[in-house]
Amino acid sequence: MAIINQATKELQVKVVYYGPALCGKTTNLQKVHAQVEAAPENKGKLVSLATSSDRTLFFDFLPIQAMSIKGFKTKFQLYTVPGQVIYNTTRQLVLRGVDGIVFVADSQYDKMAENVECFSNLLDNLKVLKLNLNDIPYVLQYNKRDMPNAAPVDYMEYLLNNREVQVPSCTACASKCEGVFETLNLITRLLLQKFIAESNRKS
Repeated sequence: MAIINQATKELQVKVVYYGPALCGKTTNLQKVHAQVEAAPENKGKLVSLATSSDRTLFFDFLPIQAMSIKGFKTKFQLYTVPGQVIYNTTRQLVLRGVDGIVFVADSQYDKMAENVECFSNLLDNLKVLKLNLNDIPYVLQYNKRDMPNAAPVDYMEYLLNNREVQVPSCTACASKCEGVFETLNLITRLLLQKFIAESNRKS
């Protein structure tokens, strides 16, 4: 649920990067944080909440070219969830108040079952929070395309994007920063379209 900050004239939007362990969620956030165009005072620190074997990352930023809706500039808060399912309660906590989701899938053939299982886990966790994926803008990122055992994109589309309404997807190699900002642009565009449509309906 986007938060409107009247004092700073900001619309705060929460985007969660979801996916199985070691799929590249952390790398995505690290690359965005290092290279996003935002004034230093408009970019929060990259905070890591570490458990013994996994971690959650988050930071917020106000882009230099911040889109304005009804006079409010859009500030983005980016989060990752822990990859391991034993931290499922943390996943649910991170998903609270989510506005948009980037599902990061590992392109390696031997990770397909984990991708599908994690996507199913996302649906379950949203249900627990009384949320429906159909109501939340989300995109798919097929990461690690540089791996020798990467599955064809068509196959990944069949496994993960085979729903009534297909969503935008993007290939990536996050470690080389390929596809990282394309993915971020896809989700921010969907979110802004949604908020503009909602604000037009209210006016």
